[in-house]
Amino acid sequence: MTDTALQAGSRASGGSQAKRQIVMDRAFQSATAFFAFLVLVILGGVFVSLVMGALPALSTFGFSFAYMQVWNPVTEKFGALAPIYGTVMTALIAMAVGIPISFGIAVFLTELAPPWLKGPVSTGIELLAGIPSIIYGIWGLFVFAPIFQQTLQPFLIDTVGQLPLIGHIFAGPPYGIGIFTAGLILGIMVLPFITAIMRDVFETVPPMVKESAYGLGATTWEVVWKVVLPYTRVGVIGGIMLGLGRALGETMAVTFVIGNAHRIGKTLMAPGTTISAAIANEFNEAVGELYISSLIALGLILFFITFAVLAIAKIMLMRMQKRAGG
Repeated sequence: MTDTALQAGSRASGGSQAKRQIVMDRAFQSATAFFAFLVLVILGGVFVSLVMGALPALSTFGFSFAYMQVWNPVTEKFGALAPIYGTVMTALIAMAVGIPISFGIAVFLTELAPPWLKGPVSTGIELLAGIPSIIYGIWGLFVFAPIFQQTLQPFLIDTVGQLPLIGHIFAGPPYGIGIFTAGLILGIMVLPFITAIMRDVFETVPPMVKESAYGLGATTWEVVWKVVLPYTRVGVIGGIMLGLGRALGETMAVTFVIGNAHRIGKTLMAPGTTISAAIANEFNEAVGELYISSLIALGLILFFITFAVLAIAKIMLMRMQKRAGG
């Protein structure tokens, strides 16, 4: 009787424990589903708020708002072409600077660096990511821009600026500040983010795979290009997209060094503006419904640009995965 009672008690205890686990599992699933749904709600709320705020400007200017360059608060004529141009160009310059350097640093840290050097360099890269953007802006305005104006900018104007097809892009007086300067600062800012992700995903490659390639006579470059990159392409593209998102939405650092001029210059050396810089500079001083609505419409355009970039990246990843599976 005693053994039977113990077995019955054990079964009852086990049954109650199983019920508790089922309840906890369902509660966990419900909580995670709620948080996932909450992200969509917040995203939808941001989109609806931007659309509602931008309606007066969009109803007044229509689609011409996206391709008009004029920006005159006095006459209430607003166009987003100059900020869109500045946003895209500074982001492209940042990617052109940040991606190759980040890739080189990540390869050096994972394949070539001695152990005593790998730790300090990795720590330095991570510390760069923690510097506030306004510090980059102050450094860019008071340190980098004067040096750039006196040395590198005249060199580019005298050399690259004299070439037949692309020379006009680097022509003009050396202002020090401008779209090209802002792009270089952004390139420095996105570098630690892209580098850290590339380094981490490169380290996930199984050592046996790389050792097999080396055993077959492959060089370090061949191992990186034909083994490491194909194995980590999803993570690498994700890191690049993270850096591109940072470059598209950066505000304070760009505001300090871009010149904040609502026009499209004939050269990258000329001052310009970006969507985020225009909003930061003018929102507090905006007077009138149409002026405020035009600034909110700029935010809506930036939202669409970011969404388009992420969608293109997702499509690229899907095609790469499909091709690899095939």
